[in-house]
Amino acid sequence: MTTYVLGFGSLAARDGIPCRLRGHRRAWGVAMDNRRTIPGYKFYVDAATGERPAVFVAYLDIAPDPDRHVNGVALPMTGEALAALDDRERSYERIDVSASTDLDGQVWAYRGRESARERFAAGRRAGTAVVARGYLEQVRAGFAAYGALDEFDRTTDPWRPPLRDLRRIDVPRATTHVVDPDPAA
Repeated sequence: MTTYVLGFGSLAARDGIPCRLRGHRRAWGVAMDNRRTIPGYKFYVDAATGERPAVFVAYLDIAPDPDRHVNGVALPMTGEALAALDDRERSYERIDVSASTDLDGQVWAYRGRESARERFAAGRRAGTAVVARGYLEQVRAGFAAYGALDEFDRTTDPWRPPLRDLRRIDVPRATTHVVDPDPAA
């Protein structure tokens, strides 16, 4: 049996099988707090000034909605690739959506964790939720590449945080250094 991950946002920029996820809607609904530095993750700086803005960077999410559907791309996965995505998609939890697609096999999608949804809500309340222009361009290019941009636009809630020109900075994973307790030895 083939295992898939349904990409409904940035993952849709990868080659896969166009598909639909029934019973869900797509909206801007999760965010990362750009003021925090997390080993092995990322933060953003302003593309023009290089300064790190105190914003919540928003991403697309899915939520149950029996009257809607979301278009996307099903990506065949190995166990190792799935584990790597679990690590990458830290603002999301992996859920089984097999019964809501027409694909044969196990189909997973990443839905926003409650903590990421709370960060988005906090940013929206404070007026500091933004979308990185590069992220939105990547998502839209992915859907355009397989002729599904119009459907993406129709199946995505219209409200979006303001765009901001941000440059992504990847934070290296913390490394553990063994300190010799007696350097003279």
